[in-house]
Amino acid sequence: MDAQGRGRADDIDPADQWVLNPSTGEYELRLGPPAPQSGVPAPRRPRPSEEAPRARGRTDAPGRSRPETPGRAVPPPRRHRGAPEEPLPGRRGRRPVKKASKSKKVLLWTGGTMAFVLVAGAGAAYFYIEHLNDNIASVSDDGASTGGFSKDKAINILLIGTDKRTGKGNGSYGDAGSVGHADTTILLHVSKDRSNATALSIPRDLITDVPDCPTTQEDGTQKVIPGTRQVRFNTSLGQDGRTPSCTMRTVTELTGVKPDNFMVADFNAVKTLTSAVGGVDVCLGKDLDDPDSHLKLSKGIHTIEGEQALAFVRTRHAVGFGGDLSRIELQQQFLSSLMRKLKSNDTLTSPSKMLDLAEAGTKALTVDSQLDSIGKLKDLGLELGKLNTKNLTFTTVPVVDNPAEKVKATVVLNESTAPQVFDMIRSDVSFTAVKEQKKREAAAVAARLKGTKAPASEVRVRIFNGGAVAGSAQQTLSWLQNEEGVTKSENAGNAPASLAKTTLEYAPDQADQARRLADLMGLPGSAMKPGESVTNDQGLPAMTLTLGKDFEGAGVSLTTPSKTPEGVQKSTADKVQCAK
Repeated sequence: MDAQGRGRADDIDPADQWVLNPSTGEYELRLGPPAPQSGVPAPRRPRPSEEAPRARGRTDAPGRSRPETPGRAVPPPRRHRGAPEEPLPGRRGRRPVKKASKSKKVLLWTGGTMAFVLVAGAGAAYFYIEHLNDNIASVSDDGASTGGFSKDKAINILLIGTDKRTGKGNGSYGDAGSVGHADTTILLHVSKDRSNATALSIPRDLITDVPDCPTTQEDGTQKVIPGTRQVRFNTSLGQDGRTPSCTMRTVTELTGVKPDNFMVADFNAVKTLTSAVGGVDVCLGKDLDDPDSHLKLSKGIHTIEGEQALAFVRTRHAVGFGGDLSRIELQQQFLSSLMRKLKSNDTLTSPSKMLDLAEAGTKALTVDSQLDSIGKLKDLGLELGKLNTKNLTFTTVPVVDNPAEKVKATVVLNESTAPQVFDMIRSDVSFTAVKEQKKREAAAVAARLKGTKAPASEVRVRIFNGGAVAGSAQQTLSWLQNEEGVTKSENAGNAPASLAKTTLEYAPDQADQARRLADLMGLPGSAMKPGESVTNDQGLPAMTLTLGKDFEGAGVSLTTPSKTPEGVQKSTADKVQCAK
């Protein structure tokens, strides 16, 4: 974007109008000319007679005009350290704000291939809240979400990139006449403690079931769009009038993970965002020449932006096996590089880049109705900003070629590994080796699961239902007695209180019995609670098994996988990879 005119008045360089507040670590917009520097820097306080003219004299960049708000005044600049002690009007009694890391002010990700990073600009430029809010488009989630992300829970955001040919210069991309299918889809899971995240790509050509989708129409009425069985995943959006909420429902059916929010972006997002940050570095392990995507690059490292960046993320015939799965890996490499660029000092310390990111991000972004303002996007971005990119893993839903096809064009779930991947996300398990978490898990398992196991016939246990489906205690009792030989077990009815997790409490001298029961039921070490024994109906000491809300049925293991299945492709955002 041309810097001429963006905040430029009286021949002032726009970069000089941004001031770093050392108390907060934030850049703030200074509308007046810089004051003469003294030994202790302090902002110039304009006289009342000149304050209003300076606010009116500010000019906006082309296309960045914002409506005037009646009665709205430009807030005075914040006081620097060492400035006069008298607080500014309206700021009396404010406590000093602890200096925060600038990198955590950047909002890192949004939808699809590009929406994954659009929030970066949105949160950083909250100076233009009203203007940026007007840029954001939103559609109803139609009840398909959890109701929106929470700061005290794990976060699941569905990110969608469409192949609709909207926007200038996009006529040669995508499918001719496309209604806007889900061309690129990523389920972004951020752990509850924000120590790690997983970006799970869902292949567009995956054969799955699309459920019935209640959908809000333009006139506000609701219409149920009938579902279809065994169709491409990408038809969950656009086809038959389906909206992103239908893609959200399809993902829930497929993975068992109910997204909190969705974000959608089109082709323009790739072009505008990469230009806003001054280009993204990509590495090629060979020369690429793809006439279909209009990409031609030589082996080595290149800085790409705009049309060339869009061609890069859309190419598939020139990389890997020439299919959608190869393109997904290329897109993941591109996103990793873009996020490294967003978190770099070159971007964080450039007010002009942050403003351009805000404009580009909000104009290219469509969000659900639970996430339709800059304030909400900022809150989400600050949560995501707590994550270190080395603990962000990119992976893809495990698939195999569709066995029903002679000419391979679609894929189906790999039933041996996909369920484990979905279970890891549902259970908030990291795909990266987060050392502290693995140490805690290993210690719990080593202390409680290792050792001798008593014969099943010697295991005495009372079974309570503490939140599982009605009848679970009796079902488990029958299974243990009839199929596993745990004959000294009994149904104790409902527990005094419900539990989120299944637990097994036992006395120290019952540890061998506890290990046997844990082995039979697939209980993790965290479910075993050393404590006290109880007396069973025969007057003998017994353990207490309480079936929690996580209990899925007799014989169904409750042990969450602790590592990624063999053969599942993954990469982390902090590493540079070269396309091949």
